[in-house]
Amino acid sequence: MTGSAQTPHGRTAVVTGGGSGLGRAVSLALLGAGWSVALAGRRKDALQETIALADVDPARVLAVPTDIRQPEEVAALFDAVRDRFGRVDLLFNNAGAAAPRRPITETPFEDWNRVLDTIVTGGFLCAREAFRVMSAQSPQGGRIINNGAPSAHVPRPNSIAYTAAKHAVLGLTKVLSLDGRAYGIAVGQIDVGNVTPVDGGPQPAAMQADGTMAVEATIPVERFTEAVLLMASMPPDTNVQSLTVLPTTMPYIGRG
Repeated sequence: MTGSAQTPHGRTAVVTGGGSGLGRAVSLALLGAGWSVALAGRRKDALQETIALADVDPARVLAVPTDIRQPEEVAALFDAVRDRFGRVDLLFNNAGAAAPRRPITETPFEDWNRVLDTIVTGGFLCAREAFRVMSAQSPQGGRIINNGAPSAHVPRPNSIAYTAAKHAVLGLTKVLSLDGRAYGIAVGQIDVGNVTPVDGGPQPAAMQADGTMAVEATIPVERFTEAVLLMASMPPDTNVQSLTVLPTTMPYIGRG
């Protein structure tokens, strides 16, 4: 974020779900780009694994075990970040949850609750605390990047909870972008398609709109982290409202 305040630790980011997957990849990319990063997630050991992979000055990284579904834990997360780094310049609202794809009549209430609580309620709670910090710090402002998905716009079959949650993220992004203007808070959303599995395993087949199964194209995770870094590097007066990154041949428009 060119033009944002520099703390003794540089620009500071909070990444939820920082112990694995895309959250880990973005945390490592931000640290590699010179940011200080606070990693949040439920598993302390996974957060420490990310830190070990980064191999950076310990003063630039902080692990805060957090269940983002719990308001008091999210408040404690942002208090810890402010105490350590002085301010928050970026929130990557990333933590998510998935459920097995089933018809709605076979979707357990517990799956619905877990997915919505993590993606929607967790995203709201983290954004609320980020707003509180960013609106009160000096210089005022910051940036929030919400991790959406193509399912925020077009669903896959048998994905009622995940699709509803990602559509809600899109709504959160829009209203936060509007409400953030008064405080110099830029809010945007990144929607990423199929990323090559980070564990090196094969890409699983996905159900198509016509009910058939197909293995779709993927992109390396670096294409995703490059896009996040692009959004994060914009000056405070510039917002990337929406950015979709996906393999050129991946079914998306009309899921065809």
